[in-house]
Amino acid sequence: MVSLELLAPAKNLECGIAAIDHGADAVYIGAPRFGARAAAGNSVDDIGALCRYAHQFDARVYVTTNTIIFDDELDDTFRLIEELKTAGVDAILVQDMSIVNRQLSIGLHASTQTDNRTPEKVAWLRAQGFSRVVLARELSLEEIREIHRSVPDVELEAFVHGALCVSYSGQCYLSEYCQGRSANRGECAQMCRMKYDLVDADGREIEHQRHLLSLKDLCRIDDLEALADAGVVSFKIEGRLKDVAYVKNVVSAYSQRLDALCRQRREDYRRASRGRVTHFFTPDLRKTFNRGYTKYFLHGRERDIWSPDTPKALGEHVGRVKSVDGRSLTVAGTATFSNGDGLCFFKASPPNPLSRKRGGIQQDGISGVKGKELVGFRVNRVEQNRLFPLKMPEGLRPGMDLYRNNDAAFERLLSGKTAERKIPVRMVLRTVEEGFELVVRSSGVQEFRSSEERWSREVLTMEKTLAETPQRENIVRQLTKLGNTPFVCEEITIEGDADRYFIPSSQLAELRRRISLSPALSKRRRSHEEAISSNGEIVKSSYPQTDYTRQFPHTLNVKNHLARDFYAQQGIDADPNAPLQLLMQCRHCLRYSLGHCTKHGGEPLTWREPLSLRLADGRRFRVAFDCQNCQMNIYEG
Repeated sequence: MVSLELLAPAKNLECGIAAIDHGADAVYIGAPRFGARAAAGNSVDDIGALCRYAHQFDARVYVTTNTIIFDDELDDTFRLIEELKTAGVDAILVQDMSIVNRQLSIGLHASTQTDNRTPEKVAWLRAQGFSRVVLARELSLEEIREIHRSVPDVELEAFVHGALCVSYSGQCYLSEYCQGRSANRGECAQMCRMKYDLVDADGREIEHQRHLLSLKDLCRIDDLEALADAGVVSFKIEGRLKDVAYVKNVVSAYSQRLDALCRQRREDYRRASRGRVTHFFTPDLRKTFNRGYTKYFLHGRERDIWSPDTPKALGEHVGRVKSVDGRSLTVAGTATFSNGDGLCFFKASPPNPLSRKRGGIQQDGISGVKGKELVGFRVNRVEQNRLFPLKMPEGLRPGMDLYRNNDAAFERLLSGKTAERKIPVRMVLRTVEEGFELVVRSSGVQEFRSSEERWSREVLTMEKTLAETPQRENIVRQLTKLGNTPFVCEEITIEGDADRYFIPSSQLAELRRRISLSPALSKRRRSHEEAISSNGEIVKSSYPQTDYTRQFPHTLNVKNHLARDFYAQQGIDADPNAPLQLLMQCRHCLRYSLGHCTKHGGEPLTWREPLSLRLADGRRFRVAFDCQNCQMNIYEG
């Protein structure tokens, strides 16, 4: 059977534990330094605590050490990795190749920041000692299948949910170019969420101050089986900056869907960790931060991937405005509201006097509608479907669609206990010559078609004394008190005449305690990463260079001498001081999104190229279309 892993983000220890409790098979978390989210670092002590908690359930912990590294940081980096190994981390995510040629004896996962979009690149990474590769978000199912067919001996990890970067990961330099904040150092300034004018070669505005590089959020909850069949074994949720409510809701939704796949549909798939999760709420992805959802390019190129009118959360559609007076509004629909709800709507933006009238591409009524601006407000008081905002928003009119991007009642629900994870066990108590024997067995992987069973045996040495009253009830009560352990007793068998003898409750409690702490019962399976004794030497295979890496060596992301030496052994001169010229490589294409793709049968062009993106302060970036590779590139100037 193939083990499927739900991989959840952890901003901190609290989020990591919540992810495990709500069904994650693995968690990825940032180290104190060198993670790709500078604002999401955690102490090694907290990471060690998370490892101890997760490993009870055979869940794994991966740590992001996936920034590019400067020379004066190398010693600190290798020292940190040694500390993480001691803390029990299962693998580290890596971007900088300076880490590869060290004898680390720890699992290496190639971060999506290493730009993993072809079979050749994935095969090369496998040759360098990576046991897993995190795929580019832009890949289609067929492209993933081809990678798996070409490199079947490497684990494939794919994003299934969360925010999308418009550029191929690791290939965005716009933030560094404009503000000196490198996305490859975890300091992205989110230039893709800003407003731009789109200007043609004659200086005519095609689009005025719109979020032309801002994408919707990813949601592939309906495609888990297709991704697994294509070769993906780890389903990754984005969000190391998100709070615990996000983690609880999203992890629960995906875990329940994976459970249904493994339990009801496919006997060849199983969950990668142990434990049964009981949820005390119904997850709803519409109620979690989102800019509208897209499957991105999973099933080919689509127009619903971007959110050009707003980079903010939209949330769920809750009805239409029925009427508006000076201090309240009424809503037509079936949704219920609570004090403190956050609502929003699109209002018309002022017309741009410089733009000429053109036919636009009508999207889904949520984003992509030309000339719209998202306006939000907070509900102060609710009287059924009549809402009293804290401050009446301008531009609200009858007939407008209304969205909720903060559900106060749902947030309150998520603030409490929303799940519990336990490992089911079966107990057998019998008499033996020395006294009494307790055997406890647990299933190996979740509760579905276990491939292994673990057991522990403890003997209580004592003289047997016949009891005056029946003992079965007390034996069951004492042995099944497993509340503060990761176990729950589903079945207890008392064999023979064991319940005819008197066993003090304190002795039964001691027997239960020894069983619950038994290493045999809680010992993890050895993971693939743990079996690696060394990452080995560099394999001098041919690095799959592209036209972009040849012409723009900065895209290799080399900033230290070890990484430069690494590429030199591959026959490549990676210049750490190469100028930033190519600023983004995107599969998102403005030609296509605006309805003028020359490759997919769009309308004839109405502008003269090259096009430019222009910020409000006048800075420009040249846009070029690489139709052969179905790619849009953004350059300086």
